[in-house]
Amino acid sequence: MLVNRLISTLLLLLLAVAAQSVCAEQASVRGARVWTDPAKTRLVFETSSAITHRIFPLDEPDRLVIDLDDARMESNLPKVDLGDAVLVGLRGGVRGGSHLRIVLDLKQPVRAKSFALSPNERYGHRLVIDLTPKDGSGVRRVALPSFPNSSLSKGVAGKGAGRGSAVVVAIDAGHGGEDPGAIGAGGTKEKDVTLAIARELAKLIEREPGLEALMIRDGDYYVGLQQRIDMARERRADLFVSIHADAFASANAKGSSVYTLSYSGASSEAAKWLASRENSADLIGGVDLSTNDDLLATVLMDMTQNATIEHSTEAAAMVLANLGRLGVVHRNDVQRAGFAVLKAPDVPSILVETAFISNSEEEKRLRDRGHQRQLAVAILDGVKGYFSKFPPRGVLVDTSPRSGGSGGGGAREYVIGPGDTLSGIAKQHSVSISALRAHNGLNDDMIRVGQVLSIPGDS
Repeated sequence: MLVNRLISTLLLLLLAVAAQSVCAEQASVRGARVWTDPAKTRLVFETSSAITHRIFPLDEPDRLVIDLDDARMESNLPKVDLGDAVLVGLRGGVRGGSHLRIVLDLKQPVRAKSFALSPNERYGHRLVIDLTPKDGSGVRRVALPSFPNSSLSKGVAGKGAGRGSAVVVAIDAGHGGEDPGAIGAGGTKEKDVTLAIARELAKLIEREPGLEALMIRDGDYYVGLQQRIDMARERRADLFVSIHADAFASANAKGSSVYTLSYSGASSEAAKWLASRENSADLIGGVDLSTNDDLLATVLMDMTQNATIEHSTEAAAMVLANLGRLGVVHRNDVQRAGFAVLKAPDVPSILVETAFISNSEEEKRLRDRGHQRQLAVAILDGVKGYFSKFPPRGVLVDTSPRSGGSGGGGAREYVIGPGDTLSGIAKQHSVSISALRAHNGLNDDMIRVGQVLSIPGDS
């Protein structure tokens, strides 16, 4: 009798150990997030290990089922924004004793794309599922790059034809969504700071006659580095401004910096370190840059790119000078590094490190709305200074001070393009030809492409 009891007890212990072993082999879903951007809805499941999954749709009503093998849920499923284009909500439960089933309730049929991401310095294993409407509604399509034959000249030739009269400034808030960027000691996330400054800058630009803001990211979602370039080129932006607030190995690093693209290598160890961090963002967002070598090779067209870099340097110097009036700058000259986001072949592009979020004093300032606005004002003043010197061809630029003054129009400039005549320009801007000649010191009606004319304010 005693022997039977011992055997029964031993069997129970063995079963318990076996059950624990099975449980230990299960993957756990430690967290889940939902990101919504203009192109898609992205679900990210953080798992303890690589996980096998299957996805299939159901209709009447529309649902998407995600089966995760040998998995258990260790956290709550996220709530969904009511404004999401495809999702109503998420629910989950145990299937077959040891498997996990997650059901997505949908507003409409969707296309689902899933892929796994390996661990990196910031995250562990992740399963990513992207949802887009099956009929394509609500999806913002980005045109593939095209490479015009025209080269850049003063005024960025080739931009004037077929565009509106506004100068387009693409504002790129760094990081977003799954990629928080650098995180300060106080918990401040770079993605939140950059978006706040970008929105302030966009508001200021929209108040300026002749300027138009294009927000590359206007919410907490991730945009791929190449897609940021494509968006700016699709809208034929005249300047691309990428806003960051990065960190450095030393917490003592402080001050603003402005960067342009460099092929020959970073201009400092800090520049090299920062570029490496920024270029790895696509690995966090789920894009492997190593698969895009052919595209990047096409983008790097020497003649056009070199002219673009020259204009980028002019814009960067203007912005850096205005940031210097606001506070400390990290370096007194424009820095150069191989930032992937600056590689548009025909759009002058700069990257502004507003401050070092790894510096506790600067982190506090970056959280302050007033300081965010001051940074935006400094960037705007630099942008206006650049366009005053190099207005896009065929675009009238008001170079009067941004605020204050005693009324009256400031100087306006017009960059002459192919087919322009002095009489046509005079008629277009409601001035007399004689006033236009006198204002610009012209002896006759001969003008040349690329020449900048000052338009008299009172004629």
